[in-house]
Amino acid sequence: MPIFIDRHMLPGVSAADVAQAHLKDLSIQDQYGVKFLTYWFDHRNGNTFCLIDAPDAETAQCVHREAHGFVAAEVLEVPLSAVEAFLGRIEDLTPSNATENDSGHRAILFTDIVGSTEMTSRLGDRTATELVRAHDSLVRRCLSRVNGREIKHTGDGIMAAFSSIVSAVDCSMDIQREFRRFNASSSEPVHVRIGIDCGEPVEDSNDLFGATVQLAARLCAAASGDQILVSENIYREYGAADIFVRASHRQLKGFARPVLVYQCEWMN
Repeated sequence: MPIFIDRHMLPGVSAADVAQAHLKDLSIQDQYGVKFLTYWFDHRNGNTFCLIDAPDAETAQCVHREAHGFVAAEVLEVPLSAVEAFLGRIEDLTPSNATENDSGHRAILFTDIVGSTEMTSRLGDRTATELVRAHDSLVRRCLSRVNGREIKHTGDGIMAAFSSIVSAVDCSMDIQREFRRFNASSSEPVHVRIGIDCGEPVEDSNDLFGATVQLAARLCAAASGDQILVSENIYREYGAADIFVRASHRQLKGFARPVLVYQCEWMN
Protein backbone atom coordinates (compact mmCIF):
# COMPACT_ATOMS: atom_id res chain seq x y z
CA MET A 1 0.00 0.00 0.00
CA PRO A 2 1.14 3.60 -0.51
CA ILE A 3 2.61 5.66 2.32
CA PHE A 4 1.01 8.98 3.29
CA ILE A 5 1.97 11.84 5.56
CA ASP A 6 -0.85 14.03 6.80
CA ARG A 7 -0.82 17.35 8.64
CA HIS A 8 -3.27 18.41 11.32
CA MET A 9 -3.50 22.07 12.30
CA LEU A 10 -4.40 21.88 16.00
CA PRO A 11 -3.44 25.07 17.84
CA GLY A 12 -3.78 24.81 21.59
CA VAL A 13 -3.69 21.02 21.88
CA SER A 14 -1.22 19.33 24.22
CA ALA A 15 1.09 16.39 23.67
CA ALA A 16 -1.28 14.36 25.86
CA ASP A 17 -4.20 15.19 23.55
CA VAL A 18 -2.22 14.09 20.50
CA ALA A 19 -1.09 10.86 22.16
CA GLN A 20 -4.68 10.02 23.09
CA ALA A 21 -5.87 10.69 19.54
CA HIS A 22 -3.16 8.41 18.14
CA LEU A 23 -4.20 5.57 20.45
CA LYS A 24 -7.79 5.99 19.26
CA ASP A 25 -6.61 5.73 15.65
CA LEU A 26 -4.81 2.49 16.49
CA SER A 27 -7.90 1.04 18.16
CA ILE A 28 -9.93 1.07 14.92
CA GLN A 29 -7.32 1.09 12.12
CA ASP A 30 -7.71 -2.62 11.37
CA GLN A 31 -11.35 -2.08 10.45
CA TYR A 32 -10.19 0.05 7.53
CA GLY A 33 -7.05 -1.85 6.52
CA VAL A 34 -4.89 1.08 7.62
CA LYS A 35 -1.68 1.12 9.66
CA PHE A 36 -0.63 4.26 11.53
CA LEU A 37 3.15 3.87 11.62
CA THR A 38 4.05 6.81 13.86
CA TYR A 39 3.32 10.47 14.51
CA TRP A 40 5.15 13.69 15.40
CA PHE A 41 3.95 16.70 17.37
CA ASP A 42 5.27 20.16 16.50
CA HIS A 43 4.03 22.01 19.59
CA ARG A 44 5.60 25.33 18.60
CA ASN A 45 3.36 25.63 15.54
CA GLY A 46 0.39 23.56 16.68
CA ASN A 47 0.89 20.94 13.95
CA THR A 48 0.68 17.16 14.16
CA PHE A 49 1.96 14.83 11.43
CA CYS A 50 1.00 11.19 10.96
CA LEU A 51 2.84 8.60 8.87
CA ILE A 52 0.27 6.16 7.48
CA ASP A 53 0.22 2.98 5.42
CA ALA A 54 -3.23 3.12 3.77
CA PRO A 55 -5.09 2.12 0.59
CA ASP A 56 -5.76 5.79 -0.17
CA ALA A 57 -5.88 9.20 1.50
CA GLU A 58 -9.64 9.19 2.05
CA THR A 59 -9.51 5.90 3.96
CA ALA A 60 -6.89 7.35 6.29
CA GLN A 61 -9.14 10.37 6.83
CA CYS A 62 -12.07 8.09 7.64
CA VAL A 63 -10.12 6.59 10.54
CA HIS A 64 -9.34 10.04 11.96
CA ARG A 65 -12.95 11.12 11.50
CA GLU A 66 -14.40 8.13 13.34
CA ALA A 67 -11.70 7.82 16.02
CA HIS A 68 -11.57 11.41 17.29
CA GLY A 69 -12.74 13.91 14.67
CA PHE A 70 -9.33 15.55 14.05
CA VAL A 71 -9.38 15.39 10.24
CA ALA A 72 -6.13 16.31 8.53
CA ALA A 73 -5.80 19.63 6.71
CA GLU A 74 -3.81 17.89 3.97
CA VAL A 75 -2.65 14.40 3.07
CA LEU A 76 0.35 13.74 0.83
CA GLU A 77 1.47 10.48 -0.71
CA VAL A 78 5.22 10.14 -0.26
CA PRO A 79 7.90 7.71 -1.41
CA LEU A 80 9.69 5.96 1.45
CA SER A 81 12.97 7.55 0.35
CA ALA A 82 11.50 11.00 1.07
CA VAL A 83 10.28 10.26 4.59
CA GLU A 84 13.61 10.84 6.34
CA ALA A 85 14.05 14.24 4.69
CA PHE A 86 10.51 15.20 5.62
CA LEU A 87 11.09 14.33 9.28
CA GLY A 88 14.17 16.50 9.33
CA ARG A 89 12.05 19.54 8.54
CA ILE A 90 9.67 19.01 11.44
CA GLU A 91 12.20 18.07 14.10
CA ASP A 92 14.90 20.69 13.64
CA LEU A 93 16.99 21.27 16.74
CA THR A 94 16.61 24.60 18.48
CA PRO A 95 19.81 26.68 18.57
CA SER A 96 20.18 26.10 22.31
CA ASN A 97 19.90 22.33 21.94
CA ALA A 98 22.28 22.28 19.00
CA THR A 99 25.07 24.21 20.67
CA GLU A 100 24.79 23.63 24.40
CA ASN A 101 27.93 22.36 26.10
CA ASP A 102 27.19 20.00 28.98
CA SER A 103 30.69 19.80 30.43
CA GLY A 104 29.98 22.27 33.29
CA HIS A 105 27.61 22.29 36.23
CA ARG A 106 24.39 20.51 35.25
CA ALA A 107 21.25 19.06 36.71
CA ILE A 108 20.61 15.48 35.56
CA LEU A 109 17.05 14.16 35.42
CA PHE A 110 15.83 10.62 34.83
CA THR A 111 12.26 9.53 34.12
CA ASP A 112 11.08 5.93 34.35
CA ILE A 113 7.71 4.34 33.53
CA VAL A 114 6.55 2.39 36.58
CA GLY A 115 5.72 -1.26 35.89
CA SER A 116 6.77 -1.18 32.24
CA THR A 117 7.57 -4.91 32.14
CA GLU A 118 4.17 -5.83 33.58
CA MET A 119 2.53 -3.37 31.19
CA THR A 120 4.15 -5.08 28.19
CA SER A 121 3.16 -8.53 29.45
CA ARG A 122 -0.44 -7.46 30.04
CA LEU A 123 -1.04 -5.29 26.96
CA GLY A 124 1.34 -6.76 24.42
CA ASP A 125 4.29 -5.20 22.63
CA ARG A 126 2.28 -3.03 20.28
CA THR A 127 0.10 -1.21 22.82
CA ALA A 128 2.93 -0.95 25.34
CA THR A 129 5.14 0.62 22.68
CA GLU A 130 2.48 3.22 21.95
CA LEU A 131 2.30 4.11 25.65
CA VAL A 132 6.08 4.48 25.76
CA ARG A 133 5.80 6.74 22.72
CA ALA A 134 3.18 8.82 24.57
CA HIS A 135 5.61 9.09 27.49
CA ASP A 136 8.40 10.20 25.16
CA SER A 137 6.24 12.85 23.52
CA LEU A 138 5.09 14.32 26.83
CA VAL A 139 8.56 14.39 28.36
CA ARG A 140 10.16 15.89 25.25
CA ARG A 141 7.57 18.63 25.11
CA CYS A 142 8.30 19.54 28.73
CA LEU A 143 12.05 19.51 28.02
CA SER A 144 11.61 21.85 25.06
CA ARG A 145 9.82 24.44 27.20
CA VAL A 146 12.92 24.98 29.35
CA ASN A 147 15.68 24.05 26.89
CA GLY A 148 16.36 20.75 28.61
CA ARG A 149 18.68 18.49 26.60
CA GLU A 150 17.73 14.86 26.07
CA ILE A 151 20.87 12.78 26.53
CA LYS A 152 19.46 9.35 25.76
CA HIS A 153 16.42 7.12 25.81
CA THR A 154 16.66 4.32 28.37
CA GLY A 155 13.98 2.03 26.95
CA ASP A 156 11.25 2.99 29.41
CA GLY A 157 12.46 6.46 30.33
CA ILE A 158 14.57 9.44 29.34
CA MET A 159 17.79 10.94 30.73
CA ALA A 160 18.08 14.72 30.35
CA ALA A 161 20.50 17.49 31.32
CA PHE A 162 19.84 21.12 32.27
CA SER A 163 22.13 24.10 32.71
CA SER A 164 19.66 25.48 35.27
CA ILE A 165 18.71 23.62 38.46
CA VAL A 166 15.47 25.61 38.63
CA SER A 167 14.59 24.54 35.09
CA ALA A 168 15.23 20.89 35.93
CA VAL A 169 12.96 20.90 38.98
CA ASP A 170 10.26 22.94 37.26
CA CYS A 171 10.42 20.57 34.28
CA SER A 172 10.00 17.54 36.57
CA MET A 173 6.84 19.05 38.05
CA ASP A 174 5.57 19.92 34.58
CA ILE A 175 6.11 16.31 33.49
CA GLN A 176 4.09 14.92 36.39
CA ARG A 177 1.27 17.39 35.77
CA GLU A 178 1.17 16.45 32.09
CA PHE A 179 0.86 12.78 33.04
CA ARG A 180 -1.88 13.57 35.54
CA ARG A 181 -3.82 15.17 32.68
CA PHE A 182 -3.03 12.27 30.34
CA ASN A 183 -4.18 9.68 32.88
CA ALA A 184 -7.45 11.48 33.55
CA SER A 185 -8.63 10.63 30.02
CA SER A 186 -6.72 7.42 29.31
CA SER A 187 -7.99 3.88 29.73
CA GLU A 188 -4.36 2.87 30.29
CA PRO A 189 -2.70 5.31 32.71
CA VAL A 190 1.05 5.83 32.65
CA HIS A 191 2.74 6.50 35.99
CA VAL A 192 6.24 7.95 36.01
CA ARG A 193 8.93 8.35 38.65
CA ILE A 194 11.66 10.98 38.46
CA GLY A 195 15.07 11.47 40.09
CA ILE A 196 17.30 14.58 39.93
CA ASP A 197 20.83 15.43 41.08
CA CYS A 198 23.26 18.14 40.06
CA GLY A 199 27.02 18.44 39.73
CA GLU A 200 29.65 18.29 37.02
CA PRO A 201 29.13 15.13 34.97
CA VAL A 202 31.77 13.89 32.57
CA GLU A 203 30.86 14.09 28.87
CA ASP A 204 32.08 11.51 26.39
CA SER A 205 30.66 10.49 22.98
CA ASN A 206 27.49 12.56 23.47
CA ASP A 207 26.73 10.84 26.77
CA LEU A 208 27.22 11.90 30.40
CA PHE A 209 28.82 9.86 33.16
CA GLY A 210 29.91 10.14 36.78
CA ALA A 211 28.54 10.29 40.31
CA THR A 212 25.90 12.90 39.47
CA VAL A 213 24.41 10.70 36.76
CA GLN A 214 24.56 7.64 39.02
CA LEU A 215 22.82 9.37 41.90
CA ALA A 216 20.06 10.80 39.68
CA ALA A 217 19.44 7.31 38.30
CA ARG A 218 19.32 5.77 41.80
CA LEU A 219 16.94 8.46 43.02
CA CYS A 220 14.66 7.72 40.09
CA ALA A 221 14.76 3.99 40.85
CA ALA A 222 13.93 4.67 44.51
CA ALA A 223 10.93 6.87 43.74
CA SER A 224 7.35 5.60 43.72
CA GLY A 225 4.87 6.20 40.94
CA ASP A 226 4.04 9.91 40.37
CA GLN A 227 6.91 10.86 42.71
CA ILE A 228 9.93 13.15 42.26
CA LEU A 229 12.99 12.54 44.45
CA VAL A 230 15.89 15.01 44.53
CA SER A 231 19.30 15.11 46.15
CA GLU A 232 20.53 17.41 48.89
CA ASN A 233 22.44 19.34 46.22
CA ILE A 234 19.20 20.10 44.38
CA TYR A 235 17.50 21.07 47.62
CA ARG A 236 20.26 23.56 48.47
CA GLU A 237 20.56 25.07 44.99
CA TYR A 238 16.92 25.36 43.95
CA GLY A 239 16.20 28.24 46.32
CA ALA A 240 12.61 27.44 47.31
CA ALA A 241 12.76 24.87 50.06
CA ASP A 242 9.00 24.93 50.68
CA ILE A 243 8.34 22.60 47.72
CA PHE A 244 10.61 19.88 49.18
CA VAL A 245 9.16 17.65 51.89
CA ARG A 246 9.81 14.41 53.76
CA ALA A 247 13.57 14.48 53.89
CA SER A 248 15.06 11.12 54.81
CA HIS A 249 18.29 9.20 54.59
CA ARG A 250 18.13 6.27 52.19
CA GLN A 251 20.55 3.52 51.38
CA LEU A 252 20.89 3.58 47.60
CA LYS A 253 22.55 0.89 45.52
CA GLY A 254 26.20 1.67 44.82
CA PHE A 255 26.54 4.31 47.56
CA ALA A 256 28.45 3.32 50.69
CA ARG A 257 26.61 5.74 53.00
CA PRO A 258 22.93 6.65 53.27
CA VAL A 259 21.97 9.58 51.01
CA LEU A 260 19.79 12.48 52.16
CA VAL A 261 16.79 12.51 49.84
CA TYR A 262 13.98 15.04 49.45
CA GLN A 263 10.58 14.57 47.88
CA CYS A 264 9.34 17.33 45.59
CA GLU A 265 5.73 18.30 46.27
CA TRP A 266 4.43 18.96 42.75
CA MET A 267 0.66 18.62 43.23
CA ASN A 268 0.09 22.05 44.77
